[in-house]
Amino acid sequence: MEKNNTPIYVTKPYLPEKEKFNQYIDFIWESCSLTNQGTLHNDFQDSLREYLNVGNITLTVNGHLALELALRMFDFEQGSEVITTPFTFASTTHAITLSGLKPVFCDIKESDLTIDENKIEELITEQTVAILPVHVYGHPCNVEAIESIAKKYGLIVLYDAAHAFAVKVNGKSIANYGDISMFSFHATKLFHSIEGGALAYNKSEYAEILNAYKNFGIMDEEHVEYVGRNAKMNEFQAAMGLCNLDSMEDILLKRKEITLRYRELLESIPEIQMFHVESDKTEYNYAYLPVLINTKENREGLYDFLAEHNIFVRKYFYPIVSDYECYKDLYNEVKLPVAQESGDRVLTLPIYHELSLEDVDRVCLFIKEYFKK
Repeated sequence: MEKNNTPIYVTKPYLPEKEKFNQYIDFIWESCSLTNQGTLHNDFQDSLREYLNVGNITLTVNGHLALELALRMFDFEQGSEVITTPFTFASTTHAITLSGLKPVFCDIKESDLTIDENKIEELITEQTVAILPVHVYGHPCNVEAIESIAKKYGLIVLYDAAHAFAVKVNGKSIANYGDISMFSFHATKLFHSIEGGALAYNKSEYAEILNAYKNFGIMDEEHVEYVGRNAKMNEFQAAMGLCNLDSMEDILLKRKEITLRYRELLESIPEIQMFHVESDKTEYNYAYLPVLINTKENREGLYDFLAEHNIFVRKYFYPIVSDYECYKDLYNEVKLPVAQESGDRVLTLPIYHELSLEDVDRVCLFIKEYFKK
């Protein structure tokens, strides 16, 4: 097969029509309001609350700081334990650690790579204060089982929903599960506001303290009640968010089409495990295209082979968090066999709005060629 010089990357940001975005830019120039909960910020916040069908939204400059703010809001005792997954992006665990808390890693399920709810209870101690599961690749966790465990032990549930925008379980937005959910709006996400994040929750009493925490702890001109951060979303981010929110239906339909094409072409390859997470109870968002390759050696070989042909996939998540240099000495005794094996075998394939079905075919042809060899 001849080498194609046009690169295909694992992701590419969605951009709205420039004219539509420029209308918001013109408004920013006229208002001369750039940040500090301006008009567009408030419009975006209201629109998100309606779209996610949740009681409250607090917008932030990025998803990581949103997660830190949520952890800080609960005022957990320093050194308390938070049960989480090692199969996630660095931000999840870093937010726990930077909040003075101890991450406790729970293994995952091979079926969807989310936290294994059947292994959570054995990790709960007197120091456990919260569970922080991750809806990995948009695959929703077993929210009902996790809720039951949290109620049994009196624990807070904070969901890292960075990948789960627009996902629904039992007809209900994923934003309504747990005590609070964090969404990331980074440029490479399914839905983005260039950079940005949000916390979604139904307890209105959280709003005042979160708004203070994201603005240095300032309550008003003369009172600073908390030691807060600067995590405010600006008007340019809100403008991009408002533009892209209008396009969500089209974005979801296109990504579903791409996903179904990948499945049609790859699911017969015995060396590849694909994921089918849709069900009668779940509305999936097609945020990522993860596959598990049968061996680490084949994963590495396929990764290099595709790169030789200008197709750039990603080993996401590898290494798993417990193997990071900053954590491995603390967790080298922890046994996480499914997470470890999944990290060694995972590849995420290209998926983004502008990816053509012809390019999907090209990716799949090279994958098939690799395994024929």
